[in-house]
Amino acid sequence: MLSISIGPLAFPLAPLPVLLALLLSAWVARRMDERAETAVWISALAGLLAARLGHLAMHADAYLATPGAMLDIRDGGWNAAAGWAVAAAVLAWRAAAVARLRPALVSAAVAGLVIGVGGQLALQLATPDRRAQPAPAVALLPLAAAEATPSTLADLVRGQPTVVNLWATWCAPCRAEMPMLAAAQQRHADVRFLFVNQGEEAAVVNRYLQREALPLRDVWLDAPRGLGAAVQSSGLPTTLFYDAQGRLVDAHMGLLNAAALRARLQALRED
Repeated sequence: MLSISIGPLAFPLAPLPVLLALLLSAWVARRMDERAETAVWISALAGLLAARLGHLAMHADAYLATPGAMLDIRDGGWNAAAGWAVAAAVLAWRAAAVARLRPALVSAAVAGLVIGVGGQLALQLATPDRRAQPAPAVALLPLAAAEATPSTLADLVRGQPTVVNLWATWCAPCRAEMPMLAAAQQRHADVRFLFVNQGEEAAVVNRYLQREALPLRDVWLDAPRGLGAAVQSSGLPTTLFYDAQGRLVDAHMGLLNAAALRARLQALRED
């Protein structure tokens, strides 16, 4: 599952165990010593900074082309190993430096670890990892010929690396990232881009594309929104990355920037 819906809003599930672990750690630390809570928040901020910098270092070429994207954390670019390592190091340093804080910091760290690891395991059990799984056989209609015989996503993604973007004309983040995706489609001839509209009629989609002068190819219609259900994502935009064998390599719910897309395309080609 990529997202969870709360009323009209959809949120990505991946950060949830980390957020719960942090909140519990801070609560445990505060109950034992208020100064320990401050140390927990400092270690968490240091870990987040390290996780972001680790991701940026791994994909320096992509982000140097658009430096402003380094601050756009909506792209989901984090290096978990770097983040956890730095957060643990800062917390251990604080515990070693102030003996009175050790019991509180150790208790906070254990509580956070239990909730973080337990939450991640629970999430994996409830929503099995779909990476390396074949594309679902969801029927899609081409916008250019809505009366044509449907094709399945499984057939469309086979044969070359493919980016599948689930979108709708009413979705503001979808509209914001669409010019960037359209430019990427023109620029990366070795990668196929499929734009799968969710739940709208051909006339609505055509009017939007004409009004925005977007030169998109491979626009498809998914009137019953079967693809969103199949990949367990209730939010838009959702972007899926398939290798040449039609296996899911990566997925992202939410707005993508050009640097994040470039980094994911690099990984897709290397897979």
